[in-house]
Amino acid sequence: MTFITYGAMLRVALEAAEELAEEHQIQAEVLDLLSVAPLDAELINTSVRKTGRAVIVHEAPRHCGVGAEIVARIVEDSLLYLEAPVKRVTGFDTVIPYFQNEQAYLPDPARVVRAALETVRF
Repeated sequence: MTFITYGAMLRVALEAAEELAEEHQIQAEVLDLLSVAPLDAELINTSVRKTGRAVIVHEAPRHCGVGAEIVARIVEDSLLYLEAPVKRVTGFDTVIPYFQNEQAYLPDPARVVRAALETVRF
């Protein structure tokens, strides 16, 4: 399992990876993208080819987000290595709410774990 993330969602992905390991005995490799432009497609594809599964975590909306570009790169370069569809855990396709509702909008470790388990059970 590979978690691909950047920025503020790194902590969320790390917490989800820890929960997966402790409660489900599933190991997740967490990639912290230091840049999304240029995107380190070689790093991403090397990890995905090794694990066979990918979950992308970012706080932007799902539609036309960085995650969509990452999925495109994985499909172009590593499709035949995948053992399950790539999952994206993102913000919702809506205007980002003000601070009082922000946590409901942002991905949290529970959403990431659910996506990871879906890919494992595929």
